[in-house]
Amino acid sequence: VQLQASGGGLVQAGGSLRLSCAASGGTFSRYSMGWFRQAPGKERERVAAISWSGDGSTYYADSVKGRFTISRDDAKETVYLQMNSLKPEDTAVYFCTSSMRYWGKGTQVTVSS
Repeated sequence: VQLQASGGGLVQAGGSLRLSCAASGGTFSRYSMGWFRQAPGKERERVAAISWSGDGSTYYADSVKGRFTISRDDAKETVYLQMNSLKPEDTAVYFCTSSMRYWGKGTQVTVSS
């Protein structure tokens, strides 16, 4: 499974970004998908996850609840992370993962104050 994340960038505090992660090489609908992030000097943190299509349940870290939304489009084999009300502490490299077994290269998100 190959994963390609995109959508990162520089945004002011209070702004929004939508990250995308396109998957290929596997049966996308059967995999749980998730987003992690890692800020400089910090451990990688689980941000959000969504189970396989037959379930669709979601998980959010407390730090992003109410601000971030994870979703998936199985027809496009893509998972999204809509990030609203961004804060400087959201600044990190964001990684997508498939079942925590396959990882994409990260995309940088920088939130300025």
